[in-house]
Amino acid sequence: MPEKIGVVGAGLMGAEIALVFALAGHEVVLNDRSDAILAAALERLGRVMDRGIARGAYKEAEKPAALARIAPSAALDPFADCAFVTEAVFEDEAVKAATFQRLDAICAPECIFASNTSTIPISTLAGHVGPARRRNFIGTHYFSPASRMKLVEVIPAFDTAPETLETTLRLMREADKVAIKVKDVAGFAVNRMFLVFLAEAVRLVEEGVATVEDIDTACRLGLGHPMGPFELMDATTSSLCLQAAEILHEAYGERFRPPALLKQRVRAGYTGGRGAPGWRTRGG
Repeated sequence: MPEKIGVVGAGLMGAEIALVFALAGHEVVLNDRSDAILAAALERLGRVMDRGIARGAYKEAEKPAALARIAPSAALDPFADCAFVTEAVFEDEAVKAATFQRLDAICAPECIFASNTSTIPISTLAGHVGPARRRNFIGTHYFSPASRMKLVEVIPAFDTAPETLETTLRLMREADKVAIKVKDVAGFAVNRMFLVFLAEAVRLVEEGVATVEDIDTACRLGLGHPMGPFELMDATTSSLCLQAAEILHEAYGERFRPPALLKQRVRAGYTGGRGAPGWRTRGG
């Protein structure tokens, strides 16, 4: 019988991670701080499924079955019998630490904890649970949109047990993901490459070398990227990109210093995401 899965955080990433596991046949508990947030997340997942059906990625019958497997909960009590819990809350160590401490008191000792952090070392986060839990702690960094992007970075912490890694890799395969094992360092592998690339794209705009639109076009048609860097920043928010860059700047120094224009736009509210203007979007 498929393991029961828990996901904490019903934002763009967390909700889609829940959908990934539901499509793989798991019963999933999806948690966030209010029923209204959870209702909006499930409505959004319905639209994700509709788009997937339209492009032939899913069958019509899969939608009601998958959505029915996701149980929304504003409380963490239903996580008590989960076998695998993914944290997908705000990219801030203090917020994640508080989440893991609450889960550590509720979940069974054998439950595996996975963090979807994009930048924070997994061993750092594992330090916020009890020593007995640390062998069952691992990183699983998905990419947006998680329902479509195949890659997952799997990051063992200092104390992660081999069987925890094997279980995680199996769950990724069963969810039709391609997992790569990555050393536990700040930013892991993909974001260390991407954030240097993203910073250079912003500097090209700062220097007047090319427009936002033309750089996105160049990356799609010249480099084969599915989205340009500015399209991606608007989708994931420039504020999140800036926060990730600042974490890597602290860890690695000058080569990750965020561009001045990126900081200026975020401080002015040009973050992208839902309702805020971005590089290529207007607020609404």
